[in-house]
Amino acid sequence: MKIVQVNTVVGLGSVGRICVDLYDTLQKAGHEPYVATGRGKLDKRFQGYEIGNKWDFGCHVMKNFFQGKSGFGSAKVTEEFIAWLEQIKPNIIHLHNIHGFYLQTELLFDYLKKADIPVIWTLHDCWPFTGHCAYFDYIGCEKWCLGGCYDCKVHAKVYPYALFKDNTEKNYAAKKAAYTGVKNLTIVTPSRWLAELVKKSFLKEYPVEVIPNGINLGVFCPDDKKVESTTGAENAEPVREKEKTYTVLGVANRWEERKGLIYFEKLAETLPENYRIKLVGVDRRQAKKLRRKYKNGKIIPICRTANVGELVQLYREADVYVNATLEDNFPTTNLEALACGTPVITFSTGGSAESLSQACGVVVPKGDIQALIENVRMVCEKKPFTLQACRARALAFDRNARYKDYISLYREVAKKQALFAINGEL
Repeated sequence: MKIVQVNTVVGLGSVGRICVDLYDTLQKAGHEPYVATGRGKLDKRFQGYEIGNKWDFGCHVMKNFFQGKSGFGSAKVTEEFIAWLEQIKPNIIHLHNIHGFYLQTELLFDYLKKADIPVIWTLHDCWPFTGHCAYFDYIGCEKWCLGGCYDCKVHAKVYPYALFKDNTEKNYAAKKAAYTGVKNLTIVTPSRWLAELVKKSFLKEYPVEVIPNGINLGVFCPDDKKVESTTGAENAEPVREKEKTYTVLGVANRWEERKGLIYFEKLAETLPENYRIKLVGVDRRQAKKLRRKYKNGKIIPICRTANVGELVQLYREADVYVNATLEDNFPTTNLEALACGTPVITFSTGGSAESLSQACGVVVPKGDIQALIENVRMVCEKKPFTLQACRARALAFDRNARYKDYISLYREVAKKQALFAINGEL
């Protein structure tokens, strides 16, 4: 089968890495995979298509800033992308994030309806069924399921940042008209939480499958020496607290308000002096501010890295991984930390808690800083979770198993399409 994946980026961030892993899995299984990306150059090892360009991206951003039309720019590059699809003639189109200022989504879905190609759409956030927001949990808005979005209070403050105009009511109506009515479309969500939201939205006409994100357990794994040192650890002499420095790790693709940066600052101001917080993914401005504010080194800012090896080492070195997100679907970073043998503490946000069990981490009430502080100290100092238990939990998210679920789904929708064709002929 020819399968085309479509996403904002390929190789960067959790969704970008999922695209690459799924591409490799398909190729090994004897299929013909392609990837289409909205930003950046594709590595030569990939078959695919570069949809956007810097000029078009800038124009789309401006269209959104001034008119509030994220997802409704980039008409020309979308038409060119559709022409490429016509040449490739894929058996299945697998959409990931179609927002990101690189597609005219009405044109895309009009083509999908006419082309009659089976579509898999993995939702990594809530943008497809709202008039603006990728997430609305933080502000507690439910207009999207109560008749439609309007009078948005945060359109200028949260992604996709419509700075000068609230166009949420028209966006909602346009999305509903465009995204419904595709004959053979299946929605996939990584979390049960998001699946339940989809069933309340205008996308409820489509079947919904839950396939958790998968990770490469051969890459995200504990250090061999650390595994050896933890074997028989119950007989080891405990390290006195004054000799031990504890490392708290936080990782984000981008540290915006919803990712909970403020909670790491509160941790830095409250935890004892022998704690260090490493924050991965900060931009240069944030890094400069944090270095200036925490000259004592309580927070160590680390700019975004595409080097997976560096990220793995950071996970391995941490005593605990903290996910203080206030809005999220099913964070892959939780899985990556567990796979490296590091316990996780997360707020009870979205589907974040679904990755944990009582043997490998703690879920605390969203925004409860006192509970967060207490549990960080408990996990670091008492070490109730073993490396082996964390790793065992991560095995449930082996990419090979999860991507086989996708291959099974591809076969199922292809079979469904064949039945459509037979019935049509009859």
